[in-house]
Amino acid sequence: MATTTHVFRVEGMHCGSCALLIDDALEDLPGVHDTQTSMKAGSATVELDLARSSPEDVIAAITELGYQATQAS
Repeated sequence: MATTTHVFRVEGMHCGSCALLIDDALEDLPGVHDTQTSMKAGSATVELDLARSSPEDVIAAITELGYQATQAS
């Protein structure tokens, strides 16, 4: 099981609880091994097993919470 690290820009976070909410939701996705979301940086860093979930799945999970997310280049 190989994981890769992906960084996503996240807009709409207003406090530290927003970051925790995103981390909790992402940890429920299959293939997510670690998440670090920062309201201050406006980003989420995710260790992801691409055989189980895709970056699009991560974006969908963040969007479902009411935030805007895009994959950083």
